[in-house]
Amino acid sequence: MADMDPIKRFKRIGVVGAGSMGSMMTFAFSEMGLDVSVFDVDKTNVDKVTNWAKSANDVKGKISGFYNTKEFTQSLEGAEHKLFMFSITHGDPADSVLNMIKPDLKKGDIVLDGGNENYRRTERRQKECAEIGVYWIGVGVSGGYQSARRGPSLSPSGDAKALELVMPLLQRYAAKDPKSGAPCVTRVGPGGSGHYVKMVHNGIEGGMLSSLAEAWSFMHYGMGMGYEEIGDVFAQWDSAGELRGNFLINIGADILRTKRTPHGDGKGEGIGDSGFVLDDVLDKVVQDDDGTEGTPYWSIMESAQRHVSCPTLAAAHYLRIASGNRQERVQASKKLQMPSPRLIRDLQHSKDVLLEKLRKAVYCSFLSSFCQGLELISRASEDEGWNIDLGKCIQIWRAGCIIKSDYIADMLQPPLSGNTSMSNMKFIDAVSTELHNSFGALKDIVIEGTKTDQYMPAISATLDYLKYEGGLMLPTKFMEAQMDYFGAHSYNKPGVAGEDPGPVMKGPHHYEWKVA
Repeated sequence: MADMDPIKRFKRIGVVGAGSMGSMMTFAFSEMGLDVSVFDVDKTNVDKVTNWAKSANDVKGKISGFYNTKEFTQSLEGAEHKLFMFSITHGDPADSVLNMIKPDLKKGDIVLDGGNENYRRTERRQKECAEIGVYWIGVGVSGGYQSARRGPSLSPSGDAKALELVMPLLQRYAAKDPKSGAPCVTRVGPGGSGHYVKMVHNGIEGGMLSSLAEAWSFMHYGMGMGYEEIGDVFAQWDSAGELRGNFLINIGADILRTKRTPHGDGKGEGIGDSGFVLDDVLDKVVQDDDGTEGTPYWSIMESAQRHVSCPTLAAAHYLRIASGNRQERVQASKKLQMPSPRLIRDLQHSKDVLLEKLRKAVYCSFLSSFCQGLELISRASEDEGWNIDLGKCIQIWRAGCIIKSDYIADMLQPPLSGNTSMSNMKFIDAVSTELHNSFGALKDIVIEGTKTDQYMPAISATLDYLKYEGGLMLPTKFMEAQMDYFGAHSYNKPGVAGEDPGPVMKGPHHYEWKVA
């Protein structure tokens, strides 16, 4: 039975949520041959999906819409296990729908939660469902709505036996690594580990998004380059070298070449006779402020709680937070009178040389983002007893996801395959060598950008990260003395066996700097 065709095994899947992601999942499952039942609290979303199905030519399975949860769940009867895919906003909405369908669930039913959910909520629902014999599987889904249709990156976790049943279906649905053909899905581990890995994926994504945006700004405002010229540079970066096969750089080139047209996108945007669609976009990321995107700030909270240094990810996130409240920025700008980015007039290097340094700086920031994220996963895996194979995380991220980056994956996957205990990615010779070799270019770009007031928080944070992660003369020597002065926090002594370097714990020494 384990090798039974998944379409024959499940026959039908129930998709909860018919927004951009859920609707694309519905179409994908139907095209795979599954019948699909669709439910959404917004009836217009259900109608859009069913109306599409009536005119589609590539639908193999029947798509049926439901406005009532009882009728929705009953439509899934007939197979050995009812199978659901949740694709709704994290938090209360998922709890609400679970409570609505729970009376109609039976032992052996499987719920795949494909939302960007907090891993602790996933674990709570797993325990709740286990009490009635139902399996709740947390499934991180990456790649946006396009990949949800054509094959996403998936990071499921939960009960091993339930995942054994559903894995053939997920393997068929998932994106395929173009290099090996292997599906970009694996059982990450128990509990909420799958959603944890997706959460960290989104943290890495934030670091990369910011670094690339900073590079675009550096080229445009600092080097005076037009959009299409920058697009050509991005296309070149994506085609070869350390940034090859990078999803964000690839779509960045597309964005920089997209002009307004009289017709626009056919949905009311991008309409005009000239100029670029990018100029219609305000510098305002609000998905963190409005609560629709929790994963980036959960990553930062987790990094602080688990004592893993993730400054590139954090700096990127704080830029997003500041950008979201543009109303206050407008007021603050009048008070602060900060200089705007300006052209680099007296280039110490030729344009080509500076662009090559910028490419290396972006690569260094991308690789550092991967290091920080993987180290966070490693620490959580140890703390929680998840036993996550870090190499499988790289396999999941090889296609169908936002942080796809071929060169970085090729470098990281071999030393991490089967590795469940690598606490520091800089211990990998190839990684430390690459970061070392990129450091000079990174520093030059930060210096050049600082002199001309470019915005580069993530790239700058990466520079400092490398300096203090590999430094043995940190200013924390003075900090530790001050903390001992006012709080008797105690310290370790240099050159003393058992203390230097010693474990991460308080030292045995206190000096009475001033009598209380």
